[in-house]
Amino acid sequence: MKKVKCPNCGKLTNWENNPFRPFCSERCKLADLSKWLNEEYSIEEEIFGSQEEGDTSP
Repeated sequence: MKKVKCPNCGKLTNWENNPFRPFCSERCKLADLSKWLNEEYSIEEEIFGSQEEGDTSP
């Protein structure tokens, strides 16, 4: 059976037949969700087409 590390606590857990995958438990799954909701994690936004200061060209 394939084992993976829980991204929250690092414990080895079964991948197959695990309703909380990739987490080892509901507790770790909710802890990760809490970090997202509290903005402890973020994804950088890449801005395209920004103009340099003083540049008036379209």
